[in-house]
Amino acid sequence: MSFEYIQKIPEPREILESLPVSEELRQLKDKRDTEIRDVIEGRSGKMLLIIGPCSAHDENAVCDYVSRLGKLQEAVNDKLLLIPRIYTNKPRTTGIGYKGMMHQPDPENEPNIVEGIRAIRKMHIRAMKESGLTAADEMLYPGNYPYLEDILSYVAIGARSVENQQHRLTVSGLDIPVGMKNPTSGDMEVMLNSVQAAQAPHTFSYNGWEVRTSGNPLTHCILRGAVNKYGQNLPNYHYEDLMALADTYMGRSFANPTIVVDTNHANSNKKYEQQPRIAVEIMQSRQQSETLKKMIKGLMVESYIVGGAQSVSENVYGRSITDPCLGWEESEELVKRVAGCM
Repeated sequence: MSFEYIQKIPEPREILESLPVSEELRQLKDKRDTEIRDVIEGRSGKMLLIIGPCSAHDENAVCDYVSRLGKLQEAVNDKLLLIPRIYTNKPRTTGIGYKGMMHQPDPENEPNIVEGIRAIRKMHIRAMKESGLTAADEMLYPGNYPYLEDILSYVAIGARSVENQQHRLTVSGLDIPVGMKNPTSGDMEVMLNSVQAAQAPHTFSYNGWEVRTSGNPLTHCILRGAVNKYGQNLPNYHYEDLMALADTYMGRSFANPTIVVDTNHANSNKKYEQQPRIAVEIMQSRQQSETLKKMIKGLMVESYIVGGAQSVSENVYGRSITDPCLGWEESEELVKRVAGCM
């Protein structure tokens, strides 16, 4: 065997005990979870805006950014619920490159997963405390969810993970909203099958246990565009795309039919500056159809303090080291424009 066993990963209980969440933050999470659930279940007319950097690599910059969102939340509180993206695992198409803070708490040093687990939990707790907001993260590795299960208010399953059985079954045991992205092929049936699987109860093997879940009725769809066999990006956020998904979705008799639209990735043809325009178009489509008004309950936006992207060695404060993001001024304007379209 070619495995080199480097160090034992601590059990989740050890990490949670060493970095506990205060009673005040537990109450904050309960309140936020209820508000977000009310949107998914249709009891609230607000929309979710899941917004933040492509990947979180710098605790100070991330917490600065999220604190700005916390202040902005006050200005749009009657229209939107802002959920900061604090994404600590970065999927890589080839498996090569920076894999996120959980792998490398310092992107310029060697990987250290034990320190990475501590670093991401510490960052999430600090961001919650300083901003008054609870965050979203991507579930790249299902077995890692327990390290953040008392912190997160939203989870996304990426386009390359949505067909994976372990992801689907793990989501069936979560009690917070989980968005399933369409796969990179754009196949809507794959995404809908993933929602169906996650909304159902299951018995399976998880982190060394045989477990039973009750199903997650808050699981829903995220449209992120597609890539064809020639490598061309194909958007799926236009009115006709949204109506086609809504019609198919309603025919499947799922709980809480919900669409969240990712304004970046293949939907923007990786042109991150187009996100404000795309967001406004989606909101206009929502106004044209009662069905879409009921079903489109959120947007995803990639945003940070400084626009664009950089290499790891550049060390520009608040700029992405993975996919390029909107800068703060453009992001603030986008949030206010979306709220004005409600």
